[in-house]
Amino acid sequence: MDPRSKAPMEPPGEDLAALRSGLGHTAATVPALWPFYTSSTDGQVTPELEAEHAALSLYGLHQQSQRRPMHKPRASVGEALRALRRSDRFSEEAVDRRVAAAVNATSVPTLVYRLRGLVTQLRTIGQPLDYDRLLRDIKDWHYPESRRRVRRSWGLAYHTWGSRPDTEAPVNAS
Repeated sequence: MDPRSKAPMEPPGEDLAALRSGLGHTAATVPALWPFYTSSTDGQVTPELEAEHAALSLYGLHQQSQRRPMHKPRASVGEALRALRRSDRFSEEAVDRRVAAAVNATSVPTLVYRLRGLVTQLRTIGQPLDYDRLLRDIKDWHYPESRRRVRRSWGLAYHTWGSRPDTEAPVNAS
């Protein structure tokens, strides 16, 4: 928030460009991103630094040309992807295929590559997600047991059971 006008502040365009410059590059190889890293390192690329690099880069892509913040606490990846699936912008089958490709990734670079296309679609519909949580999920993707937990979490949020909010029966007001 701007302290004077109380209006939401937008990240400067040059900062977003610096974040986007990390797309397709490995962590710590893009000097424009170095000022944004907060992960501690002993000179080695750690899973946490790799996850931070990916989350920052994806956020830069997601926030590009958006007036509303695309980081929203507690908006999980699965919930955001469910909103994408339910949008009229893309076919449910196409979104299902892209989501399946992402969650079946067995390496972090492949996951991030596949998330890049999904984030572009989320930007198209203006759907935010929680980038702090995404960072943790990408970090956990390095480890098979944690990867299964993240997949399960995303899947449960993506495929919620029960009636859809737009198809629920109206409540009788008698």
